Amino acid sequence: MRKTAEKTARVLDSKLLYDGPIFGVRRDRVLEPGGIESTRDVVTHSGSVVVMPIFPNGDVLLIRQYRHSVKTFLWELVAGRIERGESALSAAKRELREETGYRARSYRKLLHLFPTPGFLSEYLDLFAAEGLTAGAATPEADEQITSRRVKPAELERLIRAGEMEDAKSVAGLLYYLHFLRK
Repeated sequence: MRKTAEKTARVLDSKLLYDGPIFGVRRDRVLEPGGIESTRDVVTHSGSVVVMPIFPNGDVLLIRQYRHSVKTFLWELVAGRIERGESALSAAKRELREETGYRARSYRKLLHLFPTPGFLSEYLDLFAAEGLTAGAATPEADEQITSRRVKPAELERLIRAGEMEDAKSVAGLLYYLHFLRK
C-alpha cells in the first residue's frame, strides 16, 4: 500500500520511563488524528534486520535458538538488532556471519516491516542473502544456535503445521515461497 500524507498524532507531552541497552519505554500524551487525547506507552527500539540465506537450489538456512521471553526454542531466520551508527545492510552481513558463519556475495532488501506497531517502534528490514560461502560462526556467548538447510516444500509444511512460530520468519518465508519463487 502506498503511504499518504495523512495527519498524525500531535505529541502534547513525552516522558522517558526506561532507557536500556536494547530498548526504552516512553509515555506520550497525544492528540490523536481524530481529535481524542490519549496516553500511549511506546517501547522504543533502534530497528532490526532479518536475513534469509538462500542456496542456489532454493533451500533456505534456518537457525534454532532459545527465546527466553516465550520459554522455548524456535526455528527462525537469522536476525538481530541494528547497532548505533550501523546501516541495515552492515547489520545483516554481521548477523549472518556471527550466527551462521556464512558470507553472501549479494544481498537484496525484500521487505520493511513493523512487527508490533501497536506499542513497539521497532522496524525490520528483511534481506535475501545469496551466493553463500560457508565459514565459522561466532555467536555471542549467550547464543546457542544450530542451523539447518530446509527445502521450500518443507518450509511450507512447517508453516502450515504451525511448527514455525516466529512471525518475522513466517512473513519472510511466505513472501519468498509465494512471490519470489514463482
